[in-house]
Amino acid sequence: MHIPDNYLSPVTCGTLFAAVTPIWTIAVIKVKKQIKKHHETLPMIGIASSLAFLIMMFNLPIPGGTTAHAVGGTLLSILIGPWATCLAITVTLLLQAFLFGDGGILSFGVNVMNMAVIMPFVGYWIYKIGKKFKHEKLGVILGSYIGINSAALLAGIELGIQPLIAHTNNGSPLYCPYGLNITVPAMLLAHLLVAGWVEVIFTLLVFKFVNKVSPTKIYDNSNNANNIHWIYLLIGLALISPLGLIAKNTAFGEWNNQELQHMLIKQHLGSQVPEGMLNGFHFKALFSDYTINGLPISIGYILSAITAILVFLLLVRGLKHETK
Repeated sequence: MHIPDNYLSPVTCGTLFAAVTPIWTIAVIKVKKQIKKHHETLPMIGIASSLAFLIMMFNLPIPGGTTAHAVGGTLLSILIGPWATCLAITVTLLLQAFLFGDGGILSFGVNVMNMAVIMPFVGYWIYKIGKKFKHEKLGVILGSYIGINSAALLAGIELGIQPLIAHTNNGSPLYCPYGLNITVPAMLLAHLLVAGWVEVIFTLLVFKFVNKVSPTKIYDNSNNANNIHWIYLLIGLALISPLGLIAKNTAFGEWNNQELQHMLIKQHLGSQVPEGMLNGFHFKALFSDYTINGLPISIGYILSAITAILVFLLLVRGLKHETK
């Protein structure tokens, strides 16, 4: 679901970035108020960012030769609220894009809209309805499942409208070459059939874990024992993160130019990568694809996960000192 650079037109990227900017502003204002009321919200944002990062490292094989992953948007909204989740996943996506090359720089606002806005707010709204009618667990299930599929639908639309809004004079697509008839079913089927259910399972498991270690307030980690539980969970996920390497293929809409060209030829849709994708913005991340030169890819995966956890926790620690 991490849309790379050059799959979307500059107009699409600019429009979505402009759309999320006021949402970020509102989120900062609301989270500042939340921190004053619940001081542990700030360290929990660091934990939430780490948790989202780790969840997204576990790629899943999808029938048809692609992959997908869970995100944890609804889970984090239940833990710390949707506005704090918006900021937490935004920070996660920022680190993924700049340090690990997962998701684009120009398409950053698009990915934020899908995974840090639509998913957590839709999922949380459904969860609250379930809780209101005394069916909290059902709310967790439906919220997490519908939340991630709402984001997948939006991503499919964003990709699929590109041939309609960005093309040459002869009608050739400049960016994503697939129309809505391909992108929407591809994104939805992957998440309806596989990723959505993994999202549900993971959300339920962590929801039960949190209720066990902190049953009175789901995001109240006011004692060191509860914080230790979280650290154990994050380290455990980091150590098993190489399981995400089992899914070898690339997710739909995240191919590099060589992979896309091979796909187009295989599908008899031509042999040329769209011009905008060839001549677009190409950013080389320091640890692209969570690899570290000279190390086995599994070790690089683990070190990338641990690095992300440290970055998030150090960032929160710095913010904590600033707010004192």
